[in-house]
This record gives sequence, C-alpha cells and structure tokens, in this order.
Amino acid sequence: MGKVENRHQDLGLSDDQVLDMYRTMLLARKIDQRMWLLNRAGKIPFVISCQGQEAAQVGASYALNRDKDYVAPYYRDLGVVLAFGMTTKELFLAAFAKADDPNSGGRQMPGHFGQKKNRILTGSSPVTTQLPHAVGVALAAKMEGEEIASLVTLGEGSSNQGDFHEGLNFAGVHKLPVITMVENNKYAISVPLERQVASKSVADRGVAYGMPGYQVDGNDPLEVYKVVKEAHERAMNGDGPTLVEAMTERLTAHSSDDNDKAYRDEEELEEMKKKDNLISFAQYLRDVGVLTEEKEEALNKELDDEINKATDEAENAPYAEPEHALKHVYAEEGGE
Repeated sequence: MGKVENRHQDLGLSDDQVLDMYRTMLLARKIDQRMWLLNRAGKIPFVISCQGQEAAQVGASYALNRDKDYVAPYYRDLGVVLAFGMTTKELFLAAFAKADDPNSGGRQMPGHFGQKKNRILTGSSPVTTQLPHAVGVALAAKMEGEEIASLVTLGEGSSNQGDFHEGLNFAGVHKLPVITMVENNKYAISVPLERQVASKSVADRGVAYGMPGYQVDGNDPLEVYKVVKEAHERAMNGDGPTLVEAMTERLTAHSSDDNDKAYRDEEELEEMKKKDNLISFAQYLRDVGVLTEEKEEALNKELDDEINKATDEAENAPYAEPEHALKHVYAEEGGE
C-alpha cells in the first residue's frame, strides 16, 4: 500500500486543526444519536438529524473566520452551531425546552438555532427565510465597511423557494460577501431530487444570479473546506457572493416524525451507509497518522462523558416560569 497523500497540509491545515474538525463532526453525531434515544424514550419531543451531513457543515464552518463572520444555519446544522461556539449542554437545554435554552428559552422546537454572542442568526420554521437574513447581514457589512462575511446553509428543497431566488439575486446585483451552501441530501422530506430540480445541478443556478456555483463532495470535509475558503477569499476581496452545492447523504429519516422506509428501500439505505462521512474522514486521519488508536479511544470517552453530563444537567434544569410565556413577545415597561 502506497503512502497516503497528506491533503490537509496542502490546504494549510495543521494536524491539530483536522483533528479538531473530526472532534466536532463526531460530537455532532453523538449528540444526534443521544437525541434520538431521548425522543424514543419520550423525554424530548422532536429530532431533525444531522447524521451524514457533518462533513459539509464542519468543513464549511472551519473555512470561515469564526471570531467575526455570521452564520444563518438551517435546522440540521448541529455541526455548524457547534463549530461556532454553541455548547453540548446548550443543545440539550434546547432539546428539553428548558428556561436556559439560548436559542429561544424553551419556546421553539429543536433545530431553531440562534445565539447572538456567537453570531448565529435566529432561524424560523418556514424554510429558506434564513437566506435573505444572511444577505442582509452581508449588505450591512458592505455598507459599514466591515471585513466580514455571512454563511447561509439550506437543503436543496429550499433552493426551490422564492427566498432563494430573491436572496441570491439581490446578493449578486450588489456583490455582497455572502456564501450560500446548499446541503443536497437528495430528499425534500420524501420528494427525491429528480422531482424537485430540473437543472443539472443546484450549483448551475449560480451563473443566473451573477456568481460562481460549485458542486462539491459533501462527504469530504477537506473538499468543502477548500471551496468555502476560496469563496470566503472572494468575499473579502470584494468579488461578491458564491453558491456552493455540497452533495451529502441523509442517513436518517427526515425527522423523528417521518418514516423514510415508506419512500427509500433497504438497498438505497445500505448504499448510503457506505458513504458515511464520519467513517471515511476517520480513515483518512488514521492513514496519515493523525488519529491513533489511543487518541480515538480517549476522544470517544471524552465526548461520551461530556454528553452524559450535559444530558443529566439539561434534564434536571428548570423549565421557564409560566408567567414568562409572553416575555420577548410584547414591549415591557423598563425596556426589558
């Protein structure tokens, strides 16, 4: 067996950086798996899964300036919000709908991310509404002369909504520093890709909005990192927006309320599992000597302990007071 090419060093990434990328991917997967168990045990109401899409989420996030840039994630983006600073405990507080949930104080169902201190723009239930928000942040940055970019993520089903057209058209006209990444898992809930998109790819739509469009292997975090890094450099140089289509696999049902076996057969599901991005990236890290057996064992124990602690603390945390139901809905005396 020949020597494996060290691709991450060619991209300017250190061993520690790619190991940290893997850690974030693995943490997202483990949190997601725990949430499914909690849901099936009747302890949390809803899960919408990131499994199979961690590479795209983490690869893109690490290509940004996570101390300055803004992100407008969609509901699957555990990998994105973890990379931007949301903690394991905070995610479980949201899942249990507790008072200290940073996203909404327990008011919203899981997957509606938002955290001001980490520049995570608050999302809402109608899909694709986050895209014009990210474009608005990019417009403000350009108007105020700030050297920041915004990243917005969405599914390929969302690329057929009006907000997609309006947001990208405006970004293209005004050459705004916004990166749009479509995480194409080939299903809009149960509707397959060929029934959603007539063009050869979603990336092909970029040229119509005055921006380059790139389709990448979303199962490879290093490929996603490379393309988003280049998109970020374009944004910082004043060259405007970029559309990225990351081809991914959705390894679970659409959500905990969905039965994907009603529209996907076992053969298709088994083929998808062979493309699991977590397995392939771990193998790459082993092949280049970054991930040793000892490191892997220690990392799994560290993350399992972190998740067990976060689960217990969130489950035992207090709910919001009933009289706070209308807090942050109407103006209050004293400007609270």
